[in-house]
Amino acid sequence: MNLVIIPTYNEKENIDFIVRRVLLKYKDFHVLIVDDNSPDGTGNIAQELINTKEFEHRLHLLSRAKKDGLGQAYIAGFTWALNHDYDYIFEMDADFSHNPKDLKKLLKACRDENYDFAIGSRYVKGVNVVNWPMKRILISWFASKYVRYLMRIPIKDSTAGFICYKKEVLQQINLKKIQFVGYAFQIEMKFKALALGFSYKEVPVIFTERKLGKSKMDGAIIYEAVLGVIYLKLKSIFGRIQ
Repeated sequence: MNLVIIPTYNEKENIDFIVRRVLLKYKDFHVLIVDDNSPDGTGNIAQELINTKEFEHRLHLLSRAKKDGLGQAYIAGFTWALNHDYDYIFEMDADFSHNPKDLKKLLKACRDENYDFAIGSRYVKGVNVVNWPMKRILISWFASKYVRYLMRIPIKDSTAGFICYKKEVLQQINLKKIQFVGYAFQIEMKFKALALGFSYKEVPVIFTERKLGKSKMDGAIIYEAVLGVIYLKLKSIFGRIQ
């Protein structure tokens, strides 16, 4: 079974559309909304969709008490997915920056080509970003270059958040020891998966800036990524990466 985890915080403008786009297009996919007690009622909208029974038990909601970071939301989602025995587990944003049509590309890389995880990459073939200001493109692009140089890993889009994992990858990573929440969370997951010997493929995708709602990226997330990479590198040197 395939599960798409979509973390939400104040995504009322997008949640109905993204759920329908995934579940109506792909009958073999389920969706788990992990909502961090959104003040705008995103969780209520998700629950109303579940109550309609339109999606035949393919839509699920995991409500959390508070907003404490993207990383913790995904870890909660990963744990739920493993407890419900899903085979392929996806990370995807609610705001359509990740195109649902690319889910099949990621699944193909893992299921048919037998990679352990697949990354929807903005940078594997040039720079595939639409409607981002140049400053944000440069920050993201240089962040990936910085990670590749410091960590000595070959992944070109290490901060990407559009990913498919085989369940075996998430079973082997000690999710309780994942420490970071933003860009650094995405880097930490990939770095630990590589350290465990898992294979990966970067699948080229086009990343499109959200049209509705407000971006959650801020300076604190970028700052965490810069320091987090240094922390991970030092831990790996001393053999404490797990």
